[in-house]
Amino acid sequence: MSVKEITPDELKDLLERGETINIVDVREDEEVAEGMIPEAVHIRMGDIPEKLDFFAENEDYIFVCRSGRRSENVCLYLQEHGINSTNMVGGMLEWSGETKPKL
Repeated sequence: MSVKEITPDELKDLLERGETINIVDVREDEEVAEGMIPEAVHIRMGDIPEKLDFFAENEDYIFVCRSGRRSENVCLYLQEHGINSTNMVGGMLEWSGETKPKL
């Protein structure tokens, strides 16, 4: 099974155009404390299985982590549960857009 992918620049362009996008940051608390995409929701990778009811089957979600590996695994897991998921390749290491500290 392959995972849909989006680059950080493509995501940044969508956000700059005002698109409504479901972004989920799956990094650990100490990682998001350094900054996350302002529009993102934080759900740690380890918490995804118990948060399946957060995800609607008729919505699309973009998953973000530090480098793109954990978010790719989350995408594979959620695809098995019927959730439309896209991985941001390169993760936050490649993100050049705005960030905000997680409050």
